[in-house]
Amino acid sequence: MDRRKLIQAAIKVLPESYTPYSHFHVAAALLCKDGTVYTGINIENAAYTPTVCAERSAFFRAVNEGKREFEAIAICGGKDGIVTDYCAPCGVCRQVMREFCDPGTFKVILAKSEDEYKEFVLKELLPMGFGPENLL
Repeated sequence: MDRRKLIQAAIKVLPESYTPYSHFHVAAALLCKDGTVYTGINIENAAYTPTVCAERSAFFRAVNEGKREFEAIAICGGKDGIVTDYCAPCGVCRQVMREFCDPGTFKVILAKSEDEYKEFVLKELLPMGFGPENLL
């Protein structure tokens, strides 16, 4: 996995974020196990509840295309589209990741730039997550 290219993909779509209310732009690049990359941006709504995070946007695009196996996601974001700090996924996005990914191997990369990032496995960000196997 080329972390720099994945981070570049997220940074590239950051300006496309639709955030007329919070002005907090977030972008994500999701790496499938077959090497395909899907990007996502946050899309706000005046009613707030229908707002979709960048991470879920990327996952839903990939799943809609038939992808079900994922390796990593790179996430970046910041006020007015300026990345100044790490941008961690919200709890709902962590749960969506848990639905489709092995929490012990799926990598979550929080990026300030191509060279400055932190990497976690999902189980570090969502300990004791609820997954499909809990319903068996």
